[in-house]
Amino acid sequence: MKRILACALAVFALTAYAQSYPTRPIKFVAPFPPGGSSDVLCRLLGGKLAEGLGQPVTIENRPGAAAAIGHEYAAKQPPDGYTIVITSSSTLVNNLYLYKQHAFDVFKDFAPVSMIASSGQVLVVHPSVAAKNVRELIALAKAQPGKLNFGSGGKGIQSHISGEMFKAATGVDITHVPYKGTVQSVSDLVAGQVQMVFSDMVPALPHIRAGRLRPLAVTTRERVAVLPDVPTMIEAGVPEYESAVWWGVLAPKGTPAAIVGRLNAELGRIVKLPDVQEKYASLGVVPEHSTPAYVFEKAKAEGPRVAAALKAAGIEPE
Repeated sequence: MKRILACALAVFALTAYAQSYPTRPIKFVAPFPPGGSSDVLCRLLGGKLAEGLGQPVTIENRPGAAAAIGHEYAAKQPPDGYTIVITSSSTLVNNLYLYKQHAFDVFKDFAPVSMIASSGQVLVVHPSVAAKNVRELIALAKAQPGKLNFGSGGKGIQSHISGEMFKAATGVDITHVPYKGTVQSVSDLVAGQVQMVFSDMVPALPHIRAGRLRPLAVTTRERVAVLPDVPTMIEAGVPEYESAVWWGVLAPKGTPAAIVGRLNAELGRIVKLPDVQEKYASLGVVPEHSTPAYVFEKAKAEGPRVAAALKAAGIEPE
């Protein structure tokens, strides 16, 4: 009887705590520099979370080491619901197969909250590149082995994996140039420092619309609404090529389930708002919402596919 009473009191205390949460500002960690997809999504959702929760949500950019710095920082914060971090499939899936040592264990150090978005990528080249389509780019790369560079947001980021998949699928020899974020690689592409990037839609679209970059193909199985005239990689002549990225939100391990549930419900409400869906559409990303458990279920399910792609590309963990 005493044990039942103790359990009931504990449940009551957690419920009461969740109902009063939050009572102070929440920190939303973006593990990439300003201007990239994670940062833009962080700021969009953070503003809406602040409205719904009645407390400020501050965005804290902690870029570096393929998002490891921001995630390690978030993992070490108190599990009280006042620190959350935006994550992606690059961190939850790709990095597990690219590094032998990790500063944190995604599945042991975090509590999943929800999926929030997904998107394909777009292969963009500098206008000076003498290729109007993917077939011409492949021919150019094969005529100049090792001469063309492709930028990425860092080792293990999907923009890197997409490039390696392209190399494996087409047999071209192009050189990887990693940056601290995809937005930096796109900026250097605009400046002509690299020749191509498999970019997230968010940093690439403004430059495509302004004519500063030439889109050759999207990496999704179907064409995307924001670039209806751009073919898929499959249409462009690379059979079965498909590459995508998705984002979610995590909290430090031990964050009370009631608070995780509150955050999950808020995110579910937010991604259904008409203005948020309109903004997502303009960014070329798809709204997502899920149970907390599904975030890790999806990451674990995708592991074998990513491992196979990396093996085919000849990439060994460091």
